[in-house]
Amino acid sequence: MAEKFSNLASRVLIAVVGVPAILFVAFQGGVLFFVFVCAVSILGLKEFYDLAAKKGASPQRAVGFVGALFINAAFFHEQIQSFVVSFFFAHGIGITFLSKLQMLLTVLLLLLVLVLIVELFRNEGSLFLNAGYTIFGLLYVGLFLGSLIGLRELFGNEFPYWLVRTHLDSVGGFSDASVHAATYAWGGMTIIAIFASIWLCDTAAYFGGIATGRHKLFVRVSPNKTWEGSVWGFFAAVATMVFAQKFFLPYLEMHQAVVIGAIIGVFGQIGDLVESLFKRDAGVKDSSTLIPGHGGVLDRFDSLIFVSPILYLYIDFIVLS
Repeated sequence: MAEKFSNLASRVLIAVVGVPAILFVAFQGGVLFFVFVCAVSILGLKEFYDLAAKKGASPQRAVGFVGALFINAAFFHEQIQSFVVSFFFAHGIGITFLSKLQMLLTVLLLLLVLVLIVELFRNEGSLFLNAGYTIFGLLYVGLFLGSLIGLRELFGNEFPYWLVRTHLDSVGGFSDASVHAATYAWGGMTIIAIFASIWLCDTAAYFGGIATGRHKLFVRVSPNKTWEGSVWGFFAAVATMVFAQKFFLPYLEMHQAVVIGAIIGVFGQIGDLVESLFKRDAGVKDSSTLIPGHGGVLDRFDSLIFVSPILYLYIDFIVLS
């Protein structure tokens, strides 16, 4: 009983401190959010490689960690470009900079080559296991979480002018500073809404499953989850995004908010199942014990990891196109 109380106290304390901190960082964006996502990427990748080690692999940890940072940096392209170009021009040196896509593809291709070269000089088990887990971890953790940085930065200088004009009253003018401040704030609120939607989806699925759950969802992977709980989670995710659209996200149309909520309600729960499958395959209960009462980084951010690239593509190519 005392152990359960201690575990609950740890969970509540971490939530009370961690949730406001995460929401603050998300709203601020910029370097602060970039550093936060990089930290989550490194810690999550370490846990992923620890799971891989339990399957007999020896992933290239140093290459993976550095590679994840470069992938994340590729999604921070606009701010890096602004700094680099202004720095060189200030010193009288003209420079051209890779586009975001060019930078990302360059990083990914060089990482693939580097992983294979490093394996030439290693003699630690199977090439297929080592290289496969190294690259898969980079894609699953580094690339997927990197897209969250890309999503946050969609609301910078590249935010479409026509969409700003549509909501001129919310911006308060046409000056570059006011437009950038308003759209960047929209980006912060979008990330906060995504976090809230994921958390409320998980909460509704858990308590809805306890109250009404009768039919098992995926016994082989997660025996306690039910279809009824999943439906509760889905509607909670959609309702959260609809609420956010009405009060905080004027650039979104109602149907777009519903789609974003549906993406979170479906793929967020699939991401949870995928991470559960990783742990079950490795024979562990939690990805680590890093966060008292909550498990590891992968345990806490599994849904976010899975939905981030899908939301990035939808908001970039559909909502802001």
